[in-house]
Amino acid sequence: SGSCTTKTCWTTLPPFRLVGNILKQKYEKPVQVEPVRARRTRRPAFLKIKDIKNFKKPRPTDMVYLQRSPNYCDRDPRVGSLGTVGRQCNRTSIGTDSCDLMCCGRGYNTHQYTRIWQCNCKF
Repeated sequence: SGSCTTKTCWTTLPPFRLVGNILKQKYEKPVQVEPVRARRTRRPAFLKIKDIKNFKKPRPTDMVYLQRSPNYCDRDPRVGSLGTVGRQCNRTSIGTDSCDLMCCGRGYNTHQYTRIWQCNCKF
């Protein structure tokens, strides 16, 4: 009959911002687990919930972790962190260089500089 009968389907990823928001929600409520070794093989047989008081069996889509992340705000040579004390931050930024994020709630000092230079202006 001359009409097209081919149909092509494919899966696509959701918008990047949506994926980031979902991961951030999961990051804020992770479940700490620890490996439990099988007696015979000495390999981890399963993961056990670390904090029994707040027991909630993680779903396959939940975020789990084995050990707490280091505090990168403070200097810790053991993990290679120099900390953020004394670093320059941007008071108006909302990025990773923002004072709110980089100063870890400790507050910060502001400095105002005046710079004078020749600009070869003509009037």
